[in-house]
Amino acid sequence: MLIFLCSQASAFELILPKAKNCEVTTNYAFFVGKANNSEGILINNFRVFTASNGAFAHSVKLNDGENRIVVRSSYNTQIYKILKKQPQPPKEEPICEFEAPKYGVTIKDDVPVFSTPSYADKKRFAHLFKDTKIMLNASKGDFYRVFLSKDDFGWVPKAGVKTVDNTSKEPPVFLNMNNTRYKNASVHTISFTENLPYSVEERDNEIIFKVYNPELSDSSVYTMNIPKPEKYSYQVSLRNGTYTFKVNELPKKIEDLTIVIDAGHGGDEKGAIGPLGDEEKDINLKIALELQEILKQKGANVVMTRECDGTISLDDRVSIARNNNANIFISIHLNSIGDYPMNIRKTRGTSIYYYNNNSKALAKILEGSVTKSAKTHNDKVRFGNFRVIRPGDYVGVLVEAAYMTNPLDSVLYHTPMFAKNVAKGIADGILEFLAK
Repeated sequence: MLIFLCSQASAFELILPKAKNCEVTTNYAFFVGKANNSEGILINNFRVFTASNGAFAHSVKLNDGENRIVVRSSYNTQIYKILKKQPQPPKEEPICEFEAPKYGVTIKDDVPVFSTPSYADKKRFAHLFKDTKIMLNASKGDFYRVFLSKDDFGWVPKAGVKTVDNTSKEPPVFLNMNNTRYKNASVHTISFTENLPYSVEERDNEIIFKVYNPELSDSSVYTMNIPKPEKYSYQVSLRNGTYTFKVNELPKKIEDLTIVIDAGHGGDEKGAIGPLGDEEKDINLKIALELQEILKQKGANVVMTRECDGTISLDDRVSIARNNNANIFISIHLNSIGDYPMNIRKTRGTSIYYYNNNSKALAKILEGSVTKSAKTHNDKVRFGNFRVIRPGDYVGVLVEAAYMTNPLDSVLYHTPMFAKNVAKGIADGILEFLAK
């Protein structure tokens, strides 16, 4: 009996996969767990590295059909049967050209305009406001094609639009355009008799803001070339046919900044799970609270999207930032492995994501400051199409401090100073960004 109990206590424990019999459409099965250091973990006879804290992770290439995967150690053997099924190819919908253009009106704010009829498309021209009048000339699947001018078109989700009869006897009319410059901001307005679609394009030294009036003619495009400061944010608003585009220069002192700290996930959304059973949401919050304390000590006005374990939507996180006129938005996460081979020596460390050009400089600085402070591997700066960093209202970055599922990173994020060191690296990066 004593021998049996000792063996059970030493036996490895798998966090992933969650079931021993399952069906998947992925190319790899990911095995994540913990073991006693005296165990030797073998997965299909491949010796798996075990970190000093017992964490291990390994991916197995799956063949079509049933895969029998044996995980064993000195004390335990577990057999997994994973059925790999071919994913159903997406149904290719034809483009349905309309005989005559239809009219539509957006039924909510933030209706995205894509370059292709796909939610996976990373290129968005704009996010249309509620009650914007648009001209539709085709459909494909869940999308309408929006006619903007003879050279421009986009795709909007049908779920954000209702078709309407064109009750206007005359096409919308341009009224006026105005530019006002202040010490640390500029405000640009353009007015029409109806709400019309727009687009934003950021260039090196300016922002191109366009409003389209497709009913008037094939080439009725109104363009404003708006200069931008080196460090900036911008807001777009629409009211009764008038667009207001405001460009704000970022304050130069941290005492004048409002910084929103966003601890990723929370509540029912656990995020990634680590080899020892840790939940990403908890580590995110630890880092966020440490960063809050450091930035407050330096004089910044700090706003938190959450200070405890609660569920909060992505839209609410953005609203908190907008309602508090955030200058900088820092979203804190830990990464996980996708459907590709696991390489614990390479797929680890800190990666920084940005969406808008105004955030790229901060992302590059944080790449260095966080990895230096937290002693993490540099996993580079990347473009990321994440909801919370898409708005141009603030300089927004998403920090993936380490990989939850990497055994080497697991050792790091379990150290007592990890959260504080990541927070210090972020704070140092913000100060360096302001100083440059």
